Amino acid sequence: MAARRQLARRRKALGYSQESLVEALRADRATVGRWERGETDPHPYLRPRLAEALRVSVTELDVLLSAEDGSRAESPEATIPPETPKTRPEEGDTDEMIRRDFLSLMSLTGALISLPTSDVGYRADEAPVDAQAATPHLWQVYGLAKAKRSVYPLVRDHLSDLAYTLGRPHPEFRHRAICAEAADLYQLAGEIYFDGNRYTQAAECYALAAGASKEARNADLWAAALTRHAFIGICERRFRQTKPLLDAAGLLACKGDSQLSTRYWVAAVQAQVHAGLGDLDACNRALETAREVHHLNAPCPGGWLRFDGSRLDEERGSCYVTLGRLDLAETALNDALSRKLTMRRRGSVLTDLAEIGARRRDVDCLLSYGTAAVELAERTSSGYIGRKLEGLRGHLAPFLTDKRVFGFDERISSLSAA
Repeated sequence: MAARRQLARRRKALGYSQESLVEALRADRATVGRWERGETDPHPYLRPRLAEALRVSVTELDVLLSAEDGSRAESPEATIPPETPKTRPEEGDTDEMIRRDFLSLMSLTGALISLPTSDVGYRADEAPVDAQAATPHLWQVYGLAKAKRSVYPLVRDHLSDLAYTLGRPHPEFRHRAICAEAADLYQLAGEIYFDGNRYTQAAECYALAAGASKEARNADLWAAALTRHAFIGICERRFRQTKPLLDAAGLLACKGDSQLSTRYWVAAVQAQVHAGLGDLDACNRALETAREVHHLNAPCPGGWLRFDGSRLDEERGSCYVTLGRLDLAETALNDALSRKLTMRRRGSVLTDLAEIGARRRDVDCLLSYGTAAVELAERTSSGYIGRKLEGLRGHLAPFLTDKRVFGFDERISSLSAA
């Protein structure tokens, strides 16, 4: 008898408790617990229902039901097809199924968004998703979550609701509202992938967000999708290729709502590209434009647009580190560190300060800030902090004869492997 941890992980990833899964299957209350402990197998008539609830194929369900030690729990209820895998599936198979399922659902909603709308059969008493309520709450959950990937099930469920709504009759005005909600949700999905260093999937999400924003006729949402897409190129230091994306985002933002901070956020990100290209003057001009966000009277709406100027110190500091203006960078980054920051933002600032220590050949400064950043990355499993630390490794070569620095380098390497 061996526990089926893959089955339990899949259930939890989709947001089910054992009790709620029992209710969805209309099965006996103790059944799911016995399945996960490997004491019994699902009855044949329950397998299709269980596969549907877990959003896997019947074949993939057989993988989830495989015992962890490579054997099957013996049970008079077991009905194992001859082709069922008898070996333990590779670690991460369940996560890959979740990702495939998630991307498939995004493709479905993306296709439904582009189809002509019809209000034939539409009933006002069957009003679809409230486009103003759900996703802003999910952004709040995302912001508070230590492990960003834990928000997957919530995003997936809301995306499923949107797909259902898009597949039903609804009028044109409602279609645009749903498209805006989808664009918002795609950007959140992209952020989850981006934090996990899955840049290809993140890029797919941002591309879908841009398409949905266009259908919604929302220039600000569209500009935000392009700006988030640009962060991938910045992280990969492809500044010249990224610049046209931000130029387009800037043009769109100028057509958007002047009371929103979109254009100032675009300018702040453009500053990073100019820094990467070594253009100090253009970087400073962009930062000055971004600073104008403080003149806005309207509060920052949150959700897909969270730029309120509170990040300008850390963004300016990061730009100056890239440009090699270390004194300017240190002042800005210490100002940022004195404020209340999310763990991801704090990890980013600490890594930049560690790089300043490395460039000044100040090993104690390097290790003090760098170790604090590694600890945050280990606590949060943030791929974003890990990626910045990986960039820091390029500055460690001259110090690797120091055992402390060598151990620090090993910790960064372990993060990358994880």
